[in-house]
Amino acid sequence: VQLQACGGGLVQTGGSLRLSCVASGRTFRSYRVGWFRQAPGKEREFVGYIDRNSGGNTRYSDSVKGRFTIARDNAKNTVYLQMLSLKPEDTAVYYCAASASVILSSVHDRSQYPYWGQGTQVTVSS
Repeated sequence: VQLQACGGGLVQTGGSLRLSCVASGRTFRSYRVGWFRQAPGKEREFVGYIDRNSGGNTRYSDSVKGRFTIARDNAKNTVYLQMLSLKPEDTAVYYCAASASVILSSVHDRSQYPYWGQGTQVTVSS
């Protein structure tokens, strides 16, 4: 599967953005998808996760819980990351990643995801 993340941009503190992760392939619904971000000088960190198929199971990092929401539209081969109440510390390059594994030992572990998109820049101004 090939992934493309898009939708990033420049937004003021308190603003919102919706990122999209668009995938190729007809079996995308069977992939688990994670969102990660990497700020300058920092390691890539887990943001959130959505389960395969109906996406009934989602997880979020503590830093974004309550502000970010992940959803998927399998008919469009797309997973969304809705970001509200953005803060300057949310500034980073955001990546989507996917795994076809039946089980993920840890959804937070980026090594569990073999497929990655190219990233999209999100900048939140203060």
